Amino acid sequence: MSKFQKFKQSQIFGLLILILIAFAFWAIFKTLAPQTFGDFNRLKTYLKTALIYAVGGCGLYFICVMGPFDMSVGANIVLSSVLAVNMSNRFGYVGLLIAPMISGVLVGLLNGLVYIKLRISSLIVTAGLSLVYEALSIYATNEKNVILGSAYRAFGDYPWNLILALFAFFLCGFILKYTKIGTYTYAIGSNEVVAKNMGVNVDKYKVVAFVLCGLFVGIESILTISYGTSMTSESNLASMARNFPPLMGTFFGLAFKKYGHPVVAIVIGEFIIQLLFQGFVALGAPTTVQNIVTGVVLLAIVTMTIKPIKGEVVK
Repeated sequence: MSKFQKFKQSQIFGLLILILIAFAFWAIFKTLAPQTFGDFNRLKTYLKTALIYAVGGCGLYFICVMGPFDMSVGANIVLSSVLAVNMSNRFGYVGLLIAPMISGVLVGLLNGLVYIKLRISSLIVTAGLSLVYEALSIYATNEKNVILGSAYRAFGDYPWNLILALFAFFLCGFILKYTKIGTYTYAIGSNEVVAKNMGVNVDKYKVVAFVLCGLFVGIESILTISYGTSMTSESNLASMARNFPPLMGTFFGLAFKKYGHPVVAIVIGEFIIQLLFQGFVALGAPTTVQNIVTGVVLLAIVTMTIKPIKGEVVK
């Protein structure tokens, strides 16, 4: 193997690809809309939003790398955010931090247990449970908008949002790289049958993956309510729109996991998506055009970075 081939498989190469993609989109939109896009202050705002979604993307990564999916992330965010507001009114920052993480973990645990027990598609299980979580959020708010008190909004801006997000990123990276959970997560994702034959308790670690997803979604909820300051309960699966921003970062993590830094890929990937969204806003493009182009670009990036193995069945 030549030095160049080795370099193409290195972590540095993967990181350079991500940085070049981000720089390319920034340069394009900066050229097209120099007055309304991409200055330092705006980039800080783009990053602020990207950090929120990247935390949720880290949680989804534990599930998606195995094969299942969680359609209840949006409902979890709404419910956990509502509980964060209610508990902050009673216990201050302790309630703001602890309540959504406990809520997220319990939602993830229930998702995992029902998924394992029913033995049906995770899409169906989590979509059905989303209706339950939405109903709970409506009950918790009495169908009213809840607003986070002005005294408890520190995690909505720098530096505390960055500190909390970095904690989540380092926790995710540590679990994936240095713990049995991370090892077995990748083993199950690579070949579930082989992992089971090697003695891995597949059902257990799938439940653990859902629990971890719930934990990170709970942290995302803290950042979400602190940044947006208010939350409205949703019904009829309207919360599912919140599933997709963190999922986009997860796609980047899955695409770049071969380079050994999925968490970095998730964070930069979310920042790239924000550059796209905000670039189209700066150009005054309709929302439909934004969604179409963003979807096409995302598919192109994932397609270019994932080369299927000959004979492999695409799931």
